[in-house]
Amino acid sequence: MHRVVASWFGSGLLPRALFGRDLGPGTVGSLLAFAMAWAIGPDRWPWQVAAVVVTAGLSLWSSRPFAEHDEDPGWIVVDEAAGMFLATVGLAIGPALAALVVFRIADATKKFPGVAAAERLHGAVGITADDLVAGVYGLAAGWAVQAWMG
Repeated sequence: MHRVVASWFGSGLLPRALFGRDLGPGTVGSLLAFAMAWAIGPDRWPWQVAAVVVTAGLSLWSSRPFAEHDEDPGWIVVDEAAGMFLATVGLAIGPALAALVVFRIADATKKFPGVAAAERLHGAVGITADDLVAGVYGLAAGWAVQAWMG
């Protein structure tokens, strides 16, 4: 069960199954979470916040057995799902797409302040925390776009 949840219901395993290598499993997991967040709907932000909390908890629980030597295996993407849910809270589709892009850049590059430091935390906490920090950057960008759009 840990592996099913940690791989976000298999989405983190999909790139290896299709291409024979880990080609963007975090993006695949993020896209699935984006679709799920959009299905919840921006007008249901309390449900979106609940999705963040539940998914972050699932990330801590499910990734713990695989967090040997503080590594973050690429196929574990439940953490990306938690960050993506956070990045899209209350956003319309256009701003949510901007949030997706900023979230993925922040998570993949670790160049945004705090993301790399969060990843260095021990075990499942480090696996999850960097994506939540990246999710905050995505959320900020999305809300800026939404405010700009009026």
